[in-house]
Amino acid sequence: MYNLDMNKPKEIIADILSKNEILNVAFVGCGASKSELYPAKYFLSNASRKLRVAHYTANEFNCDTPDWLGRNTVVITASLGGSTPETVKANSVAHSAGATVVSITHAAGSALDTSADYTIVHGFEANYAAKLEKMGYALALALELVQQIEGYDKYDHMLDAFDKVFEVCENAAQMARKTAKQFAEKYQNAPVVYVMSSGASAEVAYSTSICLMMEMQWINSGSFHSGEFFHGPFEIVEKDVPFILLMNDGKTRAIDSRALTFLNRFDALTTVVDAKDYALANAVSGDVITYFDPMMHTAVFRVFAEELSYIRQHPLSQRRYMWKMEY
Repeated sequence: MYNLDMNKPKEIIADILSKNEILNVAFVGCGASKSELYPAKYFLSNASRKLRVAHYTANEFNCDTPDWLGRNTVVITASLGGSTPETVKANSVAHSAGATVVSITHAAGSALDTSADYTIVHGFEANYAAKLEKMGYALALALELVQQIEGYDKYDHMLDAFDKVFEVCENAAQMARKTAKQFAEKYQNAPVVYVMSSGASAEVAYSTSICLMMEMQWINSGSFHSGEFFHGPFEIVEKDVPFILLMNDGKTRAIDSRALTFLNRFDALTTVVDAKDYALANAVSGDVITYFDPMMHTAVFRVFAEELSYIRQHPLSQRRYMWKMEY
């Protein structure tokens, strides 16, 4: 019910490799889509011994195009609606250099779809699990790249995780409603909200800040890596300053734990979304769980954002500038 079609990324990567040797992989997007590509980039950077791996906001990729972009490069782009101008242009920039483009979008027939060599069309509306498909397909493409190019000793563990993680995340989101309501009551009048995480979830913290808080709720917000907390940001901690910590169940958990200990020491207003609390380990092997934390954090915090929008009477779809003017 909740699974990806894992044959799609496998077939796409096999076809690409039948035509070209791949030396470089670039993940390119904007906003939430950029952040949803990050777990794939994080995984591939850690797992591959051969590939150069990069992650770009689309307009930087277009304006400061890497010198290594060429026929031995796969560019993976993503846009929910398939019409983000900067990302569509990135497809063109990649093609002009001779690279192969794989696009991930919810909109079949969109500009992103028609300008790509290969497209994966993902779900979104059906449930919370469907909202993870874009992130999931990017990670699946990264998995197939490392497996088919050099082999990956945890490949079967990753496949097993893909088979189970969407249902676990859906169940977690459904169970989070009561906690989310409590969060909304405490944070509804917060003048600013700081968000942090680490590992593969670092950019879930980023998108929570810039998209769910700033874009969709017009709440001032900032985000930073939990590992950077003690190198500047912790100076603003005092009683009742609002923080959100997306806590990982995996290799970087100790980094998040250290930050949480400090927040509690000074009675900051802290909300923790802990992948361990939502039983991610029941679905994912411990040696690869780091790469699936972002799915749990994304699914659960979407419910938190919904409840915040309800209590503030500010729909997540409300915008001041986006879609309403030229900029």
